[in-house]
Amino acid sequence: MVSEDKRRVLDPESDAAALKALTHPLRIRLLGLLRMEGPATASELAVVTGESSASTSYHLRVLAKYAFVAEAEQRDGRERRWRAVHEVTTWSHRAMDAAEGGHVFVNTMRRRQVEHLEESLARYEGDLAEGRLGQEWLEPSGISDLMPRLTPESLTELWRTFEEKLEELTAHDESDPRAAQVILFTAGLPLAPRTPGAQHAPSAAREDEQRTSSAPDAEGTA
Repeated sequence: MVSEDKRRVLDPESDAAALKALTHPLRIRLLGLLRMEGPATASELAVVTGESSASTSYHLRVLAKYAFVAEAEQRDGRERRWRAVHEVTTWSHRAMDAAEGGHVFVNTMRRRQVEHLEESLARYEGDLAEGRLGQEWLEPSGISDLMPRLTPESLTELWRTFEEKLEELTAHDESDPRAAQVILFTAGLPLAPRTPGAQHAPSAAREDEQRTSSAPDAEGTA
């Protein structure tokens, strides 16, 4: 589990302006890039995103205003470098459900996560095809869409167990030179029964021996 000092917990009441600021697509992407790739300048991020440096600089300043990013250690005095303040952003689904505009924020973040999955899959396939990833990654990597039947209590326990194991393995591999950054997506989405006459749910398209994962019951994570 990510330590508390590395988590940004958003409250829909006290952080209403921050929530609104973060829903901008480019700001979400810039924050994600700083978390994944480390500190960067507005110009460097402009190259990656295809935006102008003026645009990335403006949106980084907005993120800094609401404490999502901060100035990083400078390599020289020519251009400001930025870093992500936290590793993850979380919130309470119950609090968001009760707040005005909470649904819009949560849905925007979820859609961006789906887009990130598509981008990550394309990057993974390209890295594998062009030899940037070794064959040792072929077997353990992949996507699974299991469909278990669970109670709310069991889903909560699954999240907790997953996070604890992930924390353990991350600490274990920290100093191993073979360790690589892994983009790990998790979802646990209960579905209500379909009404009579509705189409049947699709069967699961599961890869053999793939790993599944999830995220905390009472919180969302981005």
